Amino acid sequence: MCAGLSAVQFTLKDQLAAAIAAIAVAAVLDSLDGRIARMLDATSKMGAELDSLADAISFGVAPALVLYTWRFDGDRVGWVISLIFAVCMILRLARFNTLLEDTEQPVYTKEFFVGVPAPAGGLLALLPMILTIEYGDNGYWWQSELVVMVWTIAIAVLLISRIPTLSVKTVKVPARAVAPLLVGVALLAAVVITYPMIALAVVLVAYLAHIPYAVRRKAWLAGHPEAWDVPSKERRAIRRASRYRRLGLRPPLRRVAGAARRAVRRPLRGSDDPLPMMLPPQSRPRPRRGPGLRRQSRPRTTTED
Repeated sequence: MCAGLSAVQFTLKDQLAAAIAAIAVAAVLDSLDGRIARMLDATSKMGAELDSLADAISFGVAPALVLYTWRFDGDRVGWVISLIFAVCMILRLARFNTLLEDTEQPVYTKEFFVGVPAPAGGLLALLPMILTIEYGDNGYWWQSELVVMVWTIAIAVLLISRIPTLSVKTVKVPARAVAPLLVGVALLAAVVITYPMIALAVVLVAYLAHIPYAVRRKAWLAGHPEAWDVPSKERRAIRRASRYRRLGLRPPLRRVAGAARRAVRRPLRGSDDPLPMMLPPQSRPRPRRGPGLRRQSRPRTTTED
C-alpha cells in the first residue's frame, strides 16, 4: 500500500520512472505476501482483508491518480475516466473475495482468474506511460489523451469481465525444466536491469496476448471433465485422442494410463464394450481356453550343418 501511494508522490514530482517502479514493487510484494504468511503460519482473516485493501489502493487508486496527474490534469472527463478505473478495480477485488467462498466451482477453475487480476490491471493501465518514458513525449499516437482514455476504459472492462486468465500460482514446473527455467529467469533479470521499461512493456503485451489461449483452454477443460484431476502428461494424451476423433482418424496404439486410456477407447457399433484393438497390446483381453481346447504346437524344424 505504501509503495502504491508513493507512486502518486513520484508523479507529482515528475519522476515517472520512479512511479512505475513503485507500482511494480507493489505487484511483486503482492505475489509474495500470501506465500510468506503461509510459510510462517501467520495467515488470518485480518490479513486477507488487509491484502484486498492494499490491492485496491496500490492497483486501483494509485494508478488512477497517476494517470490523472500525468495526462488528465485539469480535465473533468479525465477525472471521470480515472474514477471509473478505480471503481472497476474495487469491484473486481470484491468479486474475487466472494469467489473464494464458492465451493461449488469445478476443479479446473482454480487454474484461472475471472478477469484480469489486480496487479496486472494496474500495470496494464500504465502501459502508455511506460512507452512514453522509454521513447519520450514526442507526440506518438499512444500519448494522445483520447487514446489514453480509451485504453484506461478497456483495461477497466477487462478487470470486471468474466474472461478467464491463467493463474501462475497453479503452474507446476517439471523437474527437467527447472534448469532451463532458472537460465530464463537469469536472462530476464539481466534484461530488466538493462532495459527495464522495454522489458516491462513486452511482458504486459505478452500477458494480453495469452488471453485467447486462456479462453480456449478453459473451454476445452469444461468439455472434458475426465481431464480435470489428471497429471499434465495424461491431459496431453486426452487432448491428442480428442484431436484424432475430431479428424476421424484412429489414435496410435500406445500405452496410456488412467483417464487417458478411457478417453482413447471407442465402443463397437451396436455394443457397449470397448474395441479391443484400440488398446495397447499389453492391455488387450486374451481369449479364454475351454477344457477341450488345446494349444496347437507348431511343427519343429531342424537344420543340418
